[in-house]
Amino acid sequence: MDLNDAFYFVQVVEKGGFSAASRSLDIPKSRLSRRVRQLEDDLGARLLQRTSRIVSTTEVGAEYYRHAKDALARFEIAETAVRRKTNAIEGTVTVSCSVGMAQFGLDQVLPRFLQDNPGVTVVQRVSNQMEDLIKGGIDVSVRGHMETLPDSSLVQTRLARVEWHLFCSPELHDSLDRTDDPVALTDHPALVLGRPGATHQWVLTGGEGQTASVPCRVRLASDDMSTLKNAAALSLGLVALPAYVCRSEVAAGSLVRVLPGWTAGRPQISLLMPSRRGVLPACKAFLDHLKKEMPAVLAGGAGQPNVKSQK
Repeated sequence: MDLNDAFYFVQVVEKGGFSAASRSLDIPKSRLSRRVRQLEDDLGARLLQRTSRIVSTTEVGAEYYRHAKDALARFEIAETAVRRKTNAIEGTVTVSCSVGMAQFGLDQVLPRFLQDNPGVTVVQRVSNQMEDLIKGGIDVSVRGHMETLPDSSLVQTRLARVEWHLFCSPELHDSLDRTDDPVALTDHPALVLGRPGATHQWVLTGGEGQTASVPCRVRLASDDMSTLKNAAALSLGLVALPAYVCRSEVAAGSLVRVLPGWTAGRPQISLLMPSRRGVLPACKAFLDHLKKEMPAVLAGGAGQPNVKSQK
């Protein structure tokens, strides 16, 4: 049996068809089809169901895919073990993350990783929508969340627990009631991340565990943290953002923390992977780099704000 045939079969399954796999591998579709048919002949079993529009695995094809993918990964690990001796880890790592994480977290650690690993290519997929890691061919996702993520099939590794704070411009801060009571901020103009409901409120937590729900008046809602930071610096309202996102603005004096005794959420940042098995050396090196570097970058807060919206 030609091991390349197993590789081609795995690519067809993961890319969702012969056409997509042909484009990805830059080889003729007819060659792919011929090699997969040869693999089926060698095994004496049909691995794929082919229609004019859809290619899917048979029951035995799905089982063969799982074993073949694991075997191919082991061959690559074996090859990379040799390359490690010459400090030449190679491969491609596909990472998914939110816009905010790309702009204010991974932007600092990705360049250092690439400098240390010249043989590795990183493909970054940036979206505020959670992708299907398996269907999307994603090796690792970096995500913020308040609770344990519902998909138990994903391998979750805690990276950091971080805080969200309320911020505004120094000029707006001077006009606020300086009491430490969150109620004083009721119906204040707000700049919010994401889509607000008909009503919106900050849910704040004090240092002793007490909570307060504060209704606010939305002036700007955006998926982009940079837009919200700029609007806050122009005194257009209060904004709840990860502390690490606003660290440089606070240091420069363009933003001031509001209600320093309260937080606007303390979510978790996690690394998500489809499986612990078959993690290739390039991906493992990337994961080790994130675990080492990201906690310091995230020190001070990150994730999703603790807010309630009602449609």
